[in-house]
Amino acid sequence: MSHSHTAGARQAQKERTRQALLDAALGLLAEQSLSSLGLREVTRAVGVAPTAFYRHFRDLGELGVALVKESLASLHATVRAVLAEQAGAEERIDHTVAVVERYVREHPAHVRFVARERHGGVRAVRQAIADELDRFATEVAAALKSQPVSEGWSDEDVRMLAELYVDRLVMTASAFLDVSDGGDLDTERWHAVARTARRQLHLISVGRQHWRDAVS
Repeated sequence: MSHSHTAGARQAQKERTRQALLDAALGLLAEQSLSSLGLREVTRAVGVAPTAFYRHFRDLGELGVALVKESLASLHATVRAVLAEQAGAEERIDHTVAVVERYVREHPAHVRFVARERHGGVRAVRQAIADELDRFATEVAAALKSQPVSEGWSDEDVRMLAELYVDRLVMTASAFLDVSDGGDLDTERWHAVARTARRQLHLISVGRQHWRDAVS
């Protein structure tokens, strides 16, 4: 076996162990906060020695930061794609809410983690979430700026609008999670969350159309 093949196999194993640690921590965080999680709990769940943890992360805070990136990365790309659509405002709102619905259904543990740790006790993770949402708002602002309705808007106002959108998406995801957590899905309440989210985004959209007149 060549040296490069052996090195590649070792790297692949290292990546698998790293991902196993992330997955185990996420599972354990369903019932507790990151600040109360023990490193030995995580390594025991994976079946590795506690010393092996430090080959991948400095501490649980660094693992938490990696979970933040994992939790929010795929949502960025999907929402950007929706905002880039040439569809009308109503259709874009429907697609945005549908994206958040699907994300919560497919990644409930990630949504729960971000919702809990956004104001949690681990500073590095709080900061990582704030940084990710800030980057998300920057991406959303760029997409909004390119739309004809933003013509004549200042960068500051586009950024404010983007932050409104991002905040609504995060709060909507948390609301979907609240009605789906802890057993059977309450379909009526789930639909009510979707309806409220669409109305809120529609309100933002209507305000957007008249903003320049209001501040000129």
